[in-house]
Amino acid sequence: MITRRMLLELSLYAPVLSSLSNSVFADSKVNSAITYSDLIYLSPIKSDGNESSCQAEIWFVQKGHDMYVVTSTRSWRTRAVVKGLNRARVWVGNLGSWKSTDGKYKELPSLEVEASLVSDDTVIQEAIELFGDKYPLGWVVYESRFRKGLADGTRSMLRYSPLAS
Repeated sequence: MITRRMLLELSLYAPVLSSLSNSVFADSKVNSAITYSDLIYLSPIKSDGNESSCQAEIWFVQKGHDMYVVTSTRSWRTRAVVKGLNRARVWVGNLGSWKSTDGKYKELPSLEVEASLVSDDTVIQEAIELFGDKYPLGWVVYESRFRKGLADGTRSMLRYSPLAS
């Protein structure tokens, strides 16, 4: 039975869902997970091809074919891109903190992506609006932190673009 609460929760995703209809991710499991998940798990790929031990779960938004995250400029995610480690593996889903999953997040749908720093103010503002649409309750707390951090350089926006399969 569909409840009023379920309808309300689903309505929060409407702006996001409408932007996902043209997804190019080849794997339907990845498509579905990206549509409904509020978290992704990230791990940079080291120069030897192995996953980094630096991993985390993080909020994301999707615009077109790309996923965007906002993170501390000092974070390993940002530092990896600055060092030229621009490949990453992304697992899509929400199992809570990666540390408490005993590696189960690695069973989620995944894809390899290319990471880059975003400096285009228009792209940043569009992505910021998507964060507000996707995370309306959390945005009450985090909007000012994201905006201030992006403005003063303590936060960075990263773009993760899918690599051809």
